[in-house]
Amino acid sequence: MGALTGLGTGVGLLLVWSAFAVPLRPRTESERREGRVGELLARAGLGEVSISGFLVLCGICGLVAAFVVQVVSRTPPVALAFGVISAYLPVAVVSGRARRRQRELAEVWPEAVDNLASAVRAGMSLPDALAALGVRGPEPLRPAFDAFALDYQVTGRFGESLDRLKDRLADPVGDRVAEGLRVAREVGGGELGRLLRNLSTYLREDVRTRSELESRQAWTVNGARLAVAAPWLVLLFMSLQGDVVRRYASAGGVVVLAIGAALCVVAYRLMMRIGRLPTERRLLS
Repeated sequence: MGALTGLGTGVGLLLVWSAFAVPLRPRTESERREGRVGELLARAGLGEVSISGFLVLCGICGLVAAFVVQVVSRTPPVALAFGVISAYLPVAVVSGRARRRQRELAEVWPEAVDNLASAVRAGMSLPDALAALGVRGPEPLRPAFDAFALDYQVTGRFGESLDRLKDRLADPVGDRVAEGLRVAREVGGGELGRLLRNLSTYLREDVRTRSELESRQAWTVNGARLAVAAPWLVLLFMSLQGDVVRRYASAGGVVVLAIGAALCVVAYRLMMRIGRLPTERRLLS
């Protein structure tokens, strides 16, 4: 018995020492990249899609496009260029879906906050009011709040259920609302109704202002995309003329393709940075 007690004490002291003495392993570049891909999928509402499956899809798109262009043009540098472009297409599609979903959620959050304020004013508890949004809340938010109701019913832990709700929504406005509700529940008091009404007013004004700015910005974004896509569309049509496109198989042609691709990427990023609007970052995620 004494030996067992001594062994347990030694193991406990070793664990305490390792918590302070052994440094945490920093995240590798691949882990950071997977984190960014996972966050992108979550913001697009595709959290159930595995990161490896998405990366495999990108690779398959690139290989198929490169194979088709190689068969048509018989020019490896051109096939490689279109393979890289096609591999990026799923990322572009998911990014566009994430932006549309964020705009859609931003438009319905004021209605959801109004429903919360009405439920609290009617005497419902905050967890019950949140769970009720899964039934009578805005349609895009119902699945997430249905899952919140189930989590809270199973665990009874409001904070953990709220964290899972934030992960499912993956939305900056949702993070702001969730953290405000967390603070209001922990502090208590009768100011929750006023907080929700003020938050609803602020969200409506923010959506209206951002919509006006995005409508004015649309021509800049569309112009940047058209300017980047035009030379590659011309090159794609040139791939049907074997004698012309095979000139890109030489060393000079490879240099021209590389410089053109670099200039397109730099110009597109620069135009998007100049014309972009401030984006909200997620809170405590």
